[in-house]
Amino acid sequence: MSNPRTLFCFGLGYSALALIERLRRQDGAANWLFAGTSRNAEKCARLAGQGIDMQLFDGTAPLGRPDSLHQAEYVLISAPSEASGDGDPVLRQHAEDLARRRDLRWIGYLSTTGVYGDQGGAWVDESMPMTPSQQRGRRRAEAEAAWFALGAGHGLPVHSFRLAGIYGPGRSTLESLRQGKAHRIIKPGQYFSRIHVADIAQVLHASMLNPNPGAAYNVADDEPAPPQEVVAHAAGLLGITPPPEVPFELAEMTPMARSFYAENKRVSNRRIKQELGVTLLYPTYREGLAALLQD
Repeated sequence: MSNPRTLFCFGLGYSALALIERLRRQDGAANWLFAGTSRNAEKCARLAGQGIDMQLFDGTAPLGRPDSLHQAEYVLISAPSEASGDGDPVLRQHAEDLARRRDLRWIGYLSTTGVYGDQGGAWVDESMPMTPSQQRGRRRAEAEAAWFALGAGHGLPVHSFRLAGIYGPGRSTLESLRQGKAHRIIKPGQYFSRIHVADIAQVLHASMLNPNPGAAYNVADDEPAPPQEVVAHAAGLLGITPPPEVPFELAEMTPMARSFYAENKRVSNRRIKQELGVTLLYPTYREGLAALLQD
């Protein structure tokens, strides 16, 4: 039997867990070893109980046990760049460690489609320059550039995945409606792109099997849609009356929620299909929400 492959995940969260579940299911749990980090001790303990070698990491100091990173052939970075402006916490503490590696098969950085900024509802693909208009998008764009520079300078297989709005089990419009937190806000011409977490895992897995160092991928489904349409569709699935329509100008929203409406674009997913051969499990929010309703 061949030795198991190893994956290390900085900031092991929702998307990284979906990838781990996929690898265990597709390849067999015995064929993989998983390790990762969290800022939260309770979460570390819980994931350790699921067979993942966890340790605390908040970017202020290197890993206490770096051997698990040094032994990993695959590295996923989903820890966010910091609002303080200090840049990417993984690069700050472990860029030199990674630069010395010659046996890494794949590094994946989870970015955001926010790096494209506002495009007035136009389609965007990976050939477009990054022109972020929000601080979080700027931080991700800067981190992407730094990771690609590390890869180019040291021959590392770095890839970036620009994620659209993530939804999936426990995190969807269905839950928002059930909890009475959903709103049907109308801003004419507004589009959002989305992606089911299982399709994020599928794209990451496909890239791990077919590395293309230096590549960036948009990870979005086939149908960008106005947010109010998704809310109305989800309400129909639940058999409830959708929330009333509220003009954007009159809507009560947090600054964070309002900032999402400041960017309007439709994200092309052509590259993940053509280059990675991905067939989406949930090509639109309709299939995704229908499947979640059955869970």
